[in-house]
Amino acid sequence: QVQLVESGGGLVQPGGSLRLSCAASGFTLDAYHIGWFRQAPGKEREKISCSSRSDQNTNYADSVKGRFTISRDKGKNTVYLQMNSLKPEDTAVYYCATTYYYCSSDVQRYTLWGQGTQVTVSS
Repeated sequence: QVQLVESGGGLVQPGGSLRLSCAASGFTLDAYHIGWFRQAPGKEREKISCSSRSDQNTNYADSVKGRFTISRDKGKNTVYLQMNSLKPEDTAVYYCATTYYYCSSDVQRYTLWGQGTQVTVSS
């Protein structure tokens, strides 16, 4: 079955860290650019990070730059999002998705999405 499965979300205090995983099954992630998105209640889905197929290029939204890091583990067919120095405004459902268009902000250009994982930053 072709799918992406996110995990690693949870409740964390401000200043804490989480590592999200996006595991692919039924296909090889190397064939695709990857985007991480998040969606807070009442807000549009926001692109926050991208990883190119070659894993040589990455990109971050200004809101997470310097705090979040995207990486790939080819052997595990998994993409990670390391999130440090978390803030309450990072609270959202986080999604990973595949695309042929590197770092596109157009969600219509992402062909496969995971189910999402909830991240809540609160004291």
